Amino acid sequence: MSLDHSQDFTQEAQFVSQMQGPIADFWAAREQGFLPAIENKKLYWVKFTSPKHSKAIVMVNGRTETVLKYQELFFDLFQQGYDVYSFDHRGQGLSDRVAHNAQMGHVEEFDHYVRDLSSMIDHFDLGGYQQRFLLGHSMGGAITTRFLQTHDCSAFNAAALSAPMFGIYLPAALKPIARGLSKWMAKLIPTTHYAVGQSGFDPKPFENNTLSHSKVRYAWADELHLNTEQIQMGGPTSHWVWQAMDGAKLCVENAAKIPLPLLIMQGEEDLVVDNLAHGQFMEHAPASTKLIVIKGARHELLVEADKMRNQAMNEILQWFDNHTDSAD
Repeated sequence: MSLDHSQDFTQEAQFVSQMQGPIADFWAAREQGFLPAIENKKLYWVKFTSPKHSKAIVMVNGRTETVLKYQELFFDLFQQGYDVYSFDHRGQGLSDRVAHNAQMGHVEEFDHYVRDLSSMIDHFDLGGYQQRFLLGHSMGGAITTRFLQTHDCSAFNAAALSAPMFGIYLPAALKPIARGLSKWMAKLIPTTHYAVGQSGFDPKPFENNTLSHSKVRYAWADELHLNTEQIQMGGPTSHWVWQAMDGAKLCVENAAKIPLPLLIMQGEEDLVVDNLAHGQFMEHAPASTKLIVIKGARHELLVEADKMRNQAMNEILQWFDNHTDSAD
């Protein structure tokens, strides 16, 4: 039976008052810290726990993102009885940066993200929960997928991915050459540099955005970034594009190795990740994998307008509720 929790989620009409009241109080009570990781980088983490909860979600965010952006999401999941754990990837948010220019999106190897996730899960020590779940968005969806394909994840019951980066949305003419060009540029110019057409932090007005139809949620995130210099991010480096495309390719090539029930949610109007790659993934994914298209949605399903966000949230919670007995 399908359950509808929409009345329990934060809605756009009350978004501002919720963010200034209950969600602000919730955020202020977070536990937080830094975890030492490979290459001498420190990763910022947060957690929200209650002795009344017996299930936990580890949220893995996307490129340029930070846990600060997901206060509403964490609050809504917590209200549904989940303890919530999350962190900022190396090179972004409140974690240590990788490039000499703090606004450059950069990573030396895509696998570093995967190893960081593994280290963070060990640090969170989730053994005391009856159920454990993974939730990844965009680049975080690809990182989560590679973790599932390469690590022991038997402690988790299921995973859900929001617009996973199994490919990057590109014009048809660029698709065959983008990976090779980025790799060539990265090797030709050893100094870390922005990929072709990319630059520093440059906030886009709501009218020109490709991320969300929710004006109030977009405006709140925009103000957060404008007022918090430490989390500001620009475009990716050529090296990042090369590594990200390799990581995405490995996700698809190893689709059959997914050991857990996996939900993939796709935004019908996504212009950030390549939706065609989701179909390629599904061709070889186990039968326990499900793909759902959120009609009319752009890339950021978890901060979309109410109709689409409510559907995505309900799909996640229903998926987790349906898979509470598969972990060891």
